[in-house]
Amino acid sequence: MRKLMLSLVMLPIATMAQTLEECQLAAEQNYPLIKQYDLIAKTTQLTVANIQKGWLPQVSASAQATYQSDVMSWPDQMKSLFGRMDVEIKGLKKDQYRVGIDVSQTIFDGGAISSQKMIAREQGKVQEAQNEVNMYQVRKRVNEMYFALLMLDEQMTLNHDLQELLTGNERKLEAMAKGGTASESDWQSVKAERLEIAQQTTSLVSQKRMLTRMLSTFCGIEVKSVQKPVVGSKDTGLTTGIRRPELRALDAQIGLLNAQEKALSSALMPKIGVFAQGYYGYPGLNMFEDMMSHDWSLNGLVGARLTWNIGALYTHKNDKTKLQVQRELTESNRELFLFNNRLEQIQQNEDITRYQKLIADDEEIIALRVAVRKAAESKLSHGIIDVNDLLREINQENAARVQQSIHEIEMLKQIYDNQFTTNN
Repeated sequence: MRKLMLSLVMLPIATMAQTLEECQLAAEQNYPLIKQYDLIAKTTQLTVANIQKGWLPQVSASAQATYQSDVMSWPDQMKSLFGRMDVEIKGLKKDQYRVGIDVSQTIFDGGAISSQKMIAREQGKVQEAQNEVNMYQVRKRVNEMYFALLMLDEQMTLNHDLQELLTGNERKLEAMAKGGTASESDWQSVKAERLEIAQQTTSLVSQKRMLTRMLSTFCGIEVKSVQKPVVGSKDTGLTTGIRRPELRALDAQIGLLNAQEKALSSALMPKIGVFAQGYYGYPGLNMFEDMMSHDWSLNGLVGARLTWNIGALYTHKNDKTKLQVQRELTESNRELFLFNNRLEQIQQNEDITRYQKLIADDEEIIALRVAVRKAAESKLSHGIIDVNDLLREINQENAARVQQSIHEIEMLKQIYDNQFTTNN
């Protein structure tokens, strides 16, 4: 069912994922662990079906041949009496043979089969929950690659804008050099700076190509571009109602322990069943007749049986205490997870608040850097400063824009990491 729902969601996304949510859905559908949901369900069904067969009649066939050192025989007085009556007493043979079938049917098992089925189902839930935990980590890996791609896109855009700015100044200085109002070295310095920025772009393009291929392979679709997520204002308070799969896995473990505890109680109950045995061989059930004749015969018996294994009482208390200890350990793991999750939320919320404050100042810083750079361009054209001063102002303006991009992308990443932390 889960796989079908993911397939229906992914139908509109044929070959390209542009949003983070689309990439996450595609990655979950493509990740090999998705196949284990069906395998776990099938294994659980087969296990429960096998346990249910414990109510079917149990049939066993056997054959045996034995040789005994001694057998039951008539007393000498009886032999003498039969001899005077001309009755031949052969006695039992020491070699004996039997081929038979035993059939038993459980009528009351004290809840053992029911408990075993419950344990099998709870074990399936534990496996499925653990698989869900592993699948949930896929989102985090997608987040890492997705926001790394966003950062590369921002850097490439800024590098392109920087090259355009340097190209404009390069042309001005080239014209000024030809007119004799600037030295050729000034023009060459700006050109060299532009070429260095172009080299950086080549490296960024290569990194983006590699990361795009990795994300495409991970998602199982062709990722051509990524879109910057748009989020509203972020409430930086702690979220208590988290819905992480780790908590469901712990709940499943508690369910398994409860089922195992019920199985301990069923082990103390008596078992009632009926049985039938039949065999063809020698000797039969009528020993006296078999002493007179050594012929094989058909024999059978039916009955009812009550068994009660009181040995389960010896370890019942310790087994129950051990399950309680495991339950307390599971609850301790839950508290530990929630504690660490709370610490992670605090750090992420503080980072989000910090980036919000930094972004609020970035626009003003960039506006000031633009004004200083334009003033430097005017001063250079009037010969007040040299080209190195201009390049310094250009680089500082670019650095301010880079910082703004970093702050925006990092804040978005922290927001989505916080969503991953709480699953809300």
